[in-house]
This record gives sequence, C-alpha cells and structure tokens, in this order.
Amino acid sequence: MDEYSMDEIKRGRMILKSDWEIVDNFKSDQKKGVLVPPFEKPYPENASLISLPVAKDLSEKSVGKAIVDRMSRRKFTDEPITLEELSFLLWATQGVKRVGKVATLRTVPSAGARHPFETYLYVRKVEGLNEAIYRYLPLEHALILQKADRYLREQLIRATLDQVFIGDAAVVFIWAAIPYRTEWRYGPVSHKVILIDAGHVCENLYLSCESINLGTCAVAAYSQKQMDEFVGIDGEDEFVVYLAPVGKVPPQVI
Repeated sequence: MDEYSMDEIKRGRMILKSDWEIVDNFKSDQKKGVLVPPFEKPYPENASLISLPVAKDLSEKSVGKAIVDRMSRRKFTDEPITLEELSFLLWATQGVKRVGKVATLRTVPSAGARHPFETYLYVRKVEGLNEAIYRYLPLEHALILQKADRYLREQLIRATLDQVFIGDAAVVFIWAAIPYRTEWRYGPVSHKVILIDAGHVCENLYLSCESINLGTCAVAAYSQKQMDEFVGIDGEDEFVVYLAPVGKVPPQVI
C-alpha cells in the first residue's frame, strides 16, 4: 500500500475513535440555549399527506427466529408489498413512541435521542402508491411525495454503481442524515454516533423484514452526488448515508 493511501486510511480511521472528553468543555448550541432543531424536516402547509395504516405488529416469527434467519437478500420477486407491510417497516425503523420538549423516543436507539435521519423511499411496487420518491413523516406516520419521474429506476441503478438488484426491489429505504440534529448537542464528536445510529436503524429493518418474510440488503456503495440528487437534497446539510432495498424473495434464496 503506497504512502498516500495509508495516510488517507489513517485519516479515515479517526471517525471510529472516541474523543468524548472534549464534550464537557465544548460549548454546544444546546448549552448556548439555541432552540432544538426540528424533529423532522418541515413540509409546505398546503402539502397533501398520504396517511399510512396504523402500524400493527405483522410478525410471523419470534425475535430469536428472525435473528437466526436474518441474511442479506439480493434477489426479489416482482410482487408488490402491501401498504400495511410498508407501514410496519417504517414504524419499526423510525416510529415515534413519545415526543418530548427536546427529543423524541422512537423504536430505535439514537445518541441523545437526536434521531438525525430522514427516511426517503423509492417506491416501485407498493399497493396503493404510484411509483415515485416519498419522504416519511414519523411524527404524522404519513408520507409526502418528494419526486416523480418515469426514469427513477434507471437513475437509482446508476446512482448505486449499477447494482441492478436494487432497482428490482418493491421499495428502497434511503436514509439521509441531517448532522446538525446531533451536532446541536454533541458538536465535533457527533459524526461517529450518527453512523452508529444508522446501523441501529438498518438492523431493525433487517429483523422486521425477516419477521414478515420479506428480504432486504444494506447498501453503502453508491455515488454520493448522484444519490443526493436522486433524492433531491442539498448534499451539505443533508446527505444520503445508507440505503436498503426491500421486497418479496423467492423460496430458499441466499
């Protein structure tokens, strides 16, 4: 490995290390009395929200069985998933249990309960929804249309470096980070815990998919610029960090 590559790797490793001692001496925006950032991105007052069915536990397997069976699935059938199934998966990954003054308690853990993610969905085959990109509103448990385009599937495949299987899914979960939600409290040590939080969210998706006989696969290989443009976000104060296609799988697929 050449010297330049090793230097880059060493710099990259720094995000994995803890420097928590500096937090006590760091004057965060929270300590300064700056108002807490919104728990979800605002949307226009006149926007039409798509209400989701009340999230019900659709699990057909125990937690233990779902853990044993869990694996990454990269082959999907062309069957649609139901709106009830989508509602359950959204609740399992970002569902709000309680709203407080400076935090929300959700179905996944998050450092300081900051929950820095927005969930976008590329919907290809979900009963009751047109093919489009939607944003999940966890406080309302509803969807809002983000973008419609006849070539979304092709754009997604290009943005994910020609991983065609992603475009074959019924729906693709796309998580974008808004770092300031965590930075407001933790400042310069925020970014490690944001990525840890992303792992919590995606594992909940894995287990909830497995519990209702759907498949998913975590994906971190994509073009940053193209994915941000695909979703329609600025790439600076909000940017894609993770995605996972979801769909029905053929029997005994590994």
